[in-house]
Amino acid sequence: MPKYSSRRLRRIVALLALPAVVAAGCSTLPSNTSPQVLRSYDPAPQVQPMVGPQDGQEPDLLVRDFYRASALPSGDYAAARAFLTPEAAREWDPEAEILLVDAIDLTTRGSASSGDARTLEVRGNVIGTLEEGGSYITQNGGYEASIELAKVDGQWRIKDLPAGVVIERNELRNQYQPENLYFYAGSGQALIADRRWVFAGKDTLDTELITLLMEGPAPSLEPAIRTVLPPGAVFAGVEDGAYRFNGLAGMNEEDRMRFAAQLVWTLTTAGVPAPYEAIADGSPLLPELEEMTPDDFADYNPRASTNTVPGLFALNKGNVLRVTGTHVEPISGPLGDGGNVESAEISAVDKVAAVRSTGERSRLYLGDLSGTPVQAIEAKTLSRPTFERGGEAVWTVVDGQKVNRYVRSATSGQVVETEVDTSALENLSGEISVLRLSVDGARVAMIIDGKIYTGVNVREDNGSRRVVSVREIASELGGMALSLDWQPDGSLVVGTSSPDSPVWRVEQDGSSLTTLPSGNITAPVVSIAANQSTIFATDAHATLQLSSTDATSSFWREVPGLQGMRSAPIVAN
Repeated sequence: MPKYSSRRLRRIVALLALPAVVAAGCSTLPSNTSPQVLRSYDPAPQVQPMVGPQDGQEPDLLVRDFYRASALPSGDYAAARAFLTPEAAREWDPEAEILLVDAIDLTTRGSASSGDARTLEVRGNVIGTLEEGGSYITQNGGYEASIELAKVDGQWRIKDLPAGVVIERNELRNQYQPENLYFYAGSGQALIADRRWVFAGKDTLDTELITLLMEGPAPSLEPAIRTVLPPGAVFAGVEDGAYRFNGLAGMNEEDRMRFAAQLVWTLTTAGVPAPYEAIADGSPLLPELEEMTPDDFADYNPRASTNTVPGLFALNKGNVLRVTGTHVEPISGPLGDGGNVESAEISAVDKVAAVRSTGERSRLYLGDLSGTPVQAIEAKTLSRPTFERGGEAVWTVVDGQKVNRYVRSATSGQVVETEVDTSALENLSGEISVLRLSVDGARVAMIIDGKIYTGVNVREDNGSRRVVSVREIASELGGMALSLDWQPDGSLVVGTSSPDSPVWRVEQDGSSLTTLPSGNITAPVVSIAANQSTIFATDAHATLQLSSTDATSSFWREVPGLQGMRSAPIVAN
């Protein structure tokens, strides 16, 4: 397990809140914003600390309050600097790193110390870092540091400490808020979310998000992104309520429309009120739309999948069933009455992919829901298939190791097989038991030996696919994951073998995980699925559902139509 200390901190810089600067009725941002710190043209005004040390405060309590204050970046961390001696306040570099720990543990070094000096040892379990621009990256290691204190005018102050900032998990939630930036996947047709943590103590959320949008996607997501902005494009600030941009003169009409959609949906999902006015190089970004609203870009809505209820199906005794209200019936064809289906997936456009057993071997079949599927591959084992966005291509894991992609030709009916580049998994041991593509198709979630990993799906110029930016999340589950699925909001629901907490929600970036009600659901949870309002799970006894929108819902109920039928739920996405 790695340890993070003052001598091993990497250069990771915090996202700072943009101070509001008003001059001649115009609030502006730099035309050449630093990728490390967001600042206005003018020097940041001095900000009085929002919290500070108390008179006569004991060393351990002062250090704890210092770490709480470190979550406040306003005024170049003025609140935290108030706990330091004057010399330490001048020399401390909070921008060396932002580490997130589960909790801070303090112990005094040595059994004796002088009356005017004290050293405290700080320890914690590192759960993540905040990277440039507020991206959360999961980590798993230990943190150790020494804090030296001295008395200044009779009051304890910190005189020596490591560079960087350490924030407890609770303070991250209290002082920062997650927001989504939106960028285009490789096809350039769909907006996908890039989750960022933004300091909540300022009222300049719109300008902060636009500045981050102009800087581009997080490094982990960048390989999958198609950029529509030309080099040199910059956000020039706000004037008379209009967002102003420079360097967009060479953009064609289609890319201007796409950038406008990025801008609108980033602001809309963050709760910034519409309409929006955007000026590019002195003229409206879109001449026909001087004021823009989400309705103007409905075709680009990244949350469109949450506006319709997808169909529900189930796999029971080797047959695929359609669930309509309280009525259940087999789908037509061999997948509905053959009795040998191991797993299945159905897309929103009525495509079906199913794995059928022949005894010692498994076969993948592809087709239309109302037609006769054709065989794509035979192998010793095949994982449950998962569709790309649009439902034309499907992925499966062959024999626990190799990930293949299959597309059935609309004209010839022939199935084309290509191998997905998963070289990013080479250092991971174990078989891939579950693989699921996100609703937008941009991300991959996997279970490997009970551990959860996520990655990014890159579409290469030749049409091939590559999985990159693979990292483990939800390590707290201790390798007990059995099933998982993406929710429309980008989070994961995970079924486990834990008798105490069978089902969990895991945020897209792994920044937090929450146990779902467990009073009447029994591990193991071997199958799980979700739509925008409901989570479906197969536990040790039945097929159950739980409302994901009703905060008061605390009990799982049997799925209407599937009472007494222990089935695997299938949500058509």
